[in-house]
Amino acid sequence: MKRFALPLFVSLIAITSPALADDTEAAASDNAALAVKLTNPVANMIQVPFKIDFDDGIGPANADRETYLLQPVIPISLSDNWSYITRTIVPYVDMSSPTVGGQGSSGMADTLEETFFSPKDTAGGWVWGIGPAMYFPTGNRVFGSGKWSLGPTAVALHIENGWTYGVLAYQVWSIAGNSDRANVSQGFIEPFLSYTTKSATTFTIQSESSINWKTSMGTVPINLLASQLVKIGSQPVSFQIGARFYASRPSGGPDWGLRFNMNFLFPD
Repeated sequence: MKRFALPLFVSLIAITSPALADDTEAAASDNAALAVKLTNPVANMIQVPFKIDFDDGIGPANADRETYLLQPVIPISLSDNWSYITRTIVPYVDMSSPTVGGQGSSGMADTLEETFFSPKDTAGGWVWGIGPAMYFPTGNRVFGSGKWSLGPTAVALHIENGWTYGVLAYQVWSIAGNSDRANVSQGFIEPFLSYTTKSATTFTIQSESSINWKTSMGTVPINLLASQLVKIGSQPVSFQIGARFYASRPSGGPDWGLRFNMNFLFPD
């Protein structure tokens, strides 16, 4: 009986102490509000996500591919009314050979820099941002384009009663780089819908569709994701897991995939 005494005592304190119950409810409410804020791609807080995307069924050999992504988000206050948000995506790819008997490849892919000028006023729950996007040719010969690419990016979303829905998109064209490599005209669109519960759990359905206008080949993955925001000490961290299937893909593209994401948050 002694080993149950301390847990029982702690439980009784939690039940009978209004102050402790109030603190717990307040902490849960704060976590839920932060989890909702996390559904905004241009939220006014520093984020450092570490993401792993796994895809399988590539090519005749049913190859698999792991993409490791570092995606820091940094907001900069420009004035009382405007923020400038940078979203940097740095990928590293490791893929087995898509052909039977072939050799796998690994290395950096091109780095994407998305930047948004966004108003701080979110009256009516609407949030938007617009700015330039650029690809830097950090990728190797296999996974990189060898080109500097530039174009516009924009995001618009609405947040209300735990629901968030919106779309993020960009279009880039090559402006410089290796003349031996093909020119780039790449489009991307990410519609998303999420719901966050009072326990700071978020369920999301979204797509990260891309199209190469030069080859007219596109990829349309549908991601089903669940995330939970917790605090490790005083540090808020969001853990996310999900699966994807491909509504459309080029010949030899992946059949399905998984996502794991750990996001460190630094709110004001």
